[in-house]
Amino acid sequence: MADAPIGQVSSYSGALTPTTLLPDLGSLPHDSATTHVTGTSEFIDDRPMLKGELHCGLIYSPFARARLQHLDTAPALAIPGVVCAITAADVAHNMWGDVFADQPVIAAQQVNFVGEVVAVIGAQTKEALARGLASVVVRWEKLPDIRSIDAAVANASFIGHELQIAKGDALTALKSSPHTIAGVLKIEGADHFYLESQAAVVYPREDGQLEVHSSTQHPTQTQHVVAKACGIPFSDVVCVAKRLGGGFGGKETQASPFAAYAALVAKRTGCAARIVLTKDEDMIMTGKRNPFQIHYECGFNDAGKIIALDAMLYSDGGAYADLSTAIMARAMLHCDNAYFIEHARLRGQVCRTNFHPHTAFRGFGGPKGVALIEMILEDIARVVGRDALDVRKLNCYAPDRDTTPYGQRVENNCLPDLFEALETKSNYRARRQEIQAWNLDRARNPHAHARGLSMTAVKFGISFSTRFMNQANALVNVHMDGTLQVSTGAVEMGQGVNSRIAALVAEQFGLPCAAVRIMPTSTEKNANTSPTAASSGTDMNGSAAVMACQKIKHRLAALACALRAIAPEHWPTKTAGAATQPEIAISDRAGTFTMFPDATLHDARVDGTGATTNVNSPHATRVIFKNSNVIVSEPAQPDFQIEFSQLVSEAHFNRTSLSEYGHYATPHLAFDKVKGQGRPFLYFTQGVAASEVEIDRHTGEIKVLRVDMLMDVGRPVNHALDMGQVVGGFVQGMGWVTTEHLYYNDNGLLVSHSPSTYKIPCVQDTPRIFNADFIVNNANAVNVRATKATGEPPLLLAISVWTAARDAIALARPVHAGVPTTSTPFSGATNHTHSSSVNLGSQSTAKKNLVRLSIPATAERVLRELSPELFARWDAPSTP
Repeated sequence: MADAPIGQVSSYSGALTPTTLLPDLGSLPHDSATTHVTGTSEFIDDRPMLKGELHCGLIYSPFARARLQHLDTAPALAIPGVVCAITAADVAHNMWGDVFADQPVIAAQQVNFVGEVVAVIGAQTKEALARGLASVVVRWEKLPDIRSIDAAVANASFIGHELQIAKGDALTALKSSPHTIAGVLKIEGADHFYLESQAAVVYPREDGQLEVHSSTQHPTQTQHVVAKACGIPFSDVVCVAKRLGGGFGGKETQASPFAAYAALVAKRTGCAARIVLTKDEDMIMTGKRNPFQIHYECGFNDAGKIIALDAMLYSDGGAYADLSTAIMARAMLHCDNAYFIEHARLRGQVCRTNFHPHTAFRGFGGPKGVALIEMILEDIARVVGRDALDVRKLNCYAPDRDTTPYGQRVENNCLPDLFEALETKSNYRARRQEIQAWNLDRARNPHAHARGLSMTAVKFGISFSTRFMNQANALVNVHMDGTLQVSTGAVEMGQGVNSRIAALVAEQFGLPCAAVRIMPTSTEKNANTSPTAASSGTDMNGSAAVMACQKIKHRLAALACALRAIAPEHWPTKTAGAATQPEIAISDRAGTFTMFPDATLHDARVDGTGATTNVNSPHATRVIFKNSNVIVSEPAQPDFQIEFSQLVSEAHFNRTSLSEYGHYATPHLAFDKVKGQGRPFLYFTQGVAASEVEIDRHTGEIKVLRVDMLMDVGRPVNHALDMGQVVGGFVQGMGWVTTEHLYYNDNGLLVSHSPSTYKIPCVQDTPRIFNADFIVNNANAVNVRATKATGEPPLLLAISVWTAARDAIALARPVHAGVPTTSTPFSGATNHTHSSSVNLGSQSTAKKNLVRLSIPATAERVLRELSPELFARWDAPSTP
């Protein structure tokens, strides 16, 4: 395949059978594209300061765990310009949390992580604020802390109960397996590194109300946390989120307390209050992607087919629960990834430590489970002497092997076709031979670079794993000039959800996207919403908007049918003023017509609920919305056409509602979390990626030479935005698996809390060749417009970079630098070995060259794996 530039999209039909659905909506630009490049996009700190507005700053713990012995804010209040100091005593309801309400808004007597807030200072100027913060007197008594998963397990320091998913009899199957491998996979955290730090501005309004503008992915939760902290009803707080300068999950829950700090100052003083963290403060105080430590044992046959998997997943939840239990559940639900496992026992336990409470991150817990199984398949391939791609294809979900460990069938399964297609498109076999030759030719030169190649997959479930969160609402207002305002619970944070929803709405009415204005997300228009997360923003909110549109369209279509039989001079716009004609009766019930968003006829139309409507009746009246016109078409009758804006005016003068509310609840979900069985996901987004890397033997640096990606994203609403999500998500995932390393000091303080010490990918880190394609798949009839989500799944394909690095190391280092050939029996919580082991039964006693490489695969870790015996001698304590 010829090298393609980043963002190139090609079509591939493979073995899939397309169905005829709606035409493509094209690749319209992001709704903020112009304002971004002209510098006029408004973020929180771009809002003009009001007269008397206060700046807020925080006093927080410098220790992982400590007792607050003394806190004196009086010296700060003596500073000119310092207006107020807020402590735990001023908080009406001082506990918050998404799953468990276990975290103080402001700590009172004890702190449990570096960055936990004990006081908020409000000042008229930034200079006064800095002096005031420096004047606060705090004395701490440092207490013993827990800062590792091993220590948490040893002390039974847990959050929530142990979760389990089971299928078959894994323990018995392991005992009878011809081969087994066992070990521990360590996966460390990562920072979200959004460009706009946590920020909020709160405006006091009359009668004790508060208007909160927050950089939050979850306006409803922010509204509730603010209201509870201030001791006022939810109805007295309006939370608005116009746009975010990035979120990636880091603002799903953790934006709420920062908004509460500003709100407490605003309520106390009656002045507007603003809080904007610096990048250093943000990184120190906020939680990260949860670190994981996974103990596993896997049994397989001579061909490399998995027989059984037993895995115990531990995660570091930090000091408080936040979303860690839900993240653990998602990790367990993705331990199978793209592969059928007959016998599985998957257990998960969240550990309580003294780090900042970890939280949602793009992919949630999914990347941890996927990394586990992809690593295991690579090791199986090395044990049985086969190419890892062949082992993956052997284990891939197929028609007769399509049930997950939690009991959901893998419907609309494109995985076998994706593997076959990318194998050809990426020229995998020839490149594999070239890489092996490259490494062999340079074996005599220990200073040459090493290369590796790996193809991994993703099968990412789309829906919140908590059922009640799978709902959304939308308000659609049609104005008399034919333009629309749409309000939903979706938050725009750069991913283009506004543009996608605008396209869906415009298509419904046959209008240009310019006619649709997506309004800032606000809790007074869309209440009780779920966060914009889980890759479901367009799915749920777009579906709700389409449902609202269809209600309005029904009334407009009925009116158009009625106007056809009425002389224009008797239409409502001509007669309503004088009331010379009776109003046209419009029923809210289904009429004897079928509506179309445009003039193209189709076999089926997918609506917001996933249902289809038959439109093939030869005698049906058809109302078509196309090119800003509404056309009534009936057999043996001339078409009747009216401009959309004219029809809207007639509806208004006929007292027909032009506003509608739509509520969408994701169908078909039924997952029992206690039993670990059911259907947690509406559908799966699928994809494969082949990554080729080169490792510098001197420095351990990984260079990504080439990436080929092929994804099933259903029928994209916006090709360009979906491609941006695919490419951007992959690069962000590259950072997680290679360079983004969190360093903490002995007090639990994050040391790498700035761009100078925390290495995210830059343009020089992107693959030298980057081919990204979509397949054609119109068969996802359960989702609005047959589309599939692209927010999170591409990030998990970056695991191929990590497995390619493992491949390069295995091919480059001496064959004797392996691991023992006998395994220690897996025993869940009591097995804390950090090494991999293999049991080859009676067929082999030779050592196998298995690679132990944690995530992220930093340069030092790569060097250690290239020469494990050498580093073992260096690390050994010297003898006197």
